[in-house]
Amino acid sequence: LHDPTATEGYVGCALSSTVFRFFRAPNGQWEAEKVISIPPKKVTGWAMDTMPGLITDILISLDDRYLYFSNWLHGDIRQYDITDRRNPKLVGQVFLGGSVCKGGSVKVTSDPELKSQPDPVYVKGQRLRGGPQMIQLSLDGKRLYVTTSLFAKWDDQFYPELAKEGCQMYILDVNNVTGGLSLNPNFLVDFGKEPQGPMLAHEVRYPGGDCSSDIWLAHTGVKNKM
Repeated sequence: LHDPTATEGYVGCALSSTVFRFFRAPNGQWEAEKVISIPPKKVTGWAMDTMPGLITDILISLDDRYLYFSNWLHGDIRQYDITDRRNPKLVGQVFLGGSVCKGGSVKVTSDPELKSQPDPVYVKGQRLRGGPQMIQLSLDGKRLYVTTSLFAKWDDQFYPELAKEGCQMYILDVNNVTGGLSLNPNFLVDFGKEPQGPMLAHEVRYPGGDCSSDIWLAHTGVKNKM
């Protein structure tokens, strides 16, 4: 958390697609408990017969109210209200590509969450390539920036179109009052059109500080940078 006096936080586990809360117990010992679990989907036409969500990035809003993470394979980003620290509540979700879109080689045979495979997503006439990966939230908590490349070797294996056409960056508009996510239809950066050829952009950072790096000193309240 950003609160410098807090003795708890969250960590995302990629392959198991779970989120754990770690905290200091009353006896002074550090403990952890699983608070979010994304069920795998049973599939055909993929590397395995079950597909995990694969949580690849996790982020907390500057006011410590919302937690966000990306499921790179399933293709969705989720927003949780964490005001009740032990019981995160899903308040926003949007699908942005991924490996289970309709029309692809992967067929979902059993899904405990969705009734049908999501449709491909387009922004400014371009189909979103790959799945949502790195995320960065604006300081006011209203814009979530997303890129789609994980690692070049993983991109080649799971989303080979990224190596050929480059990755993309887009924005989700965030309801930071009651929760909710929506894709901004007017913003898209296509890194496939760089002068030196297709690029695989990764981390998104804000000059001067962002929700990944801003902290405060507990005894002064002065903002510091990591």
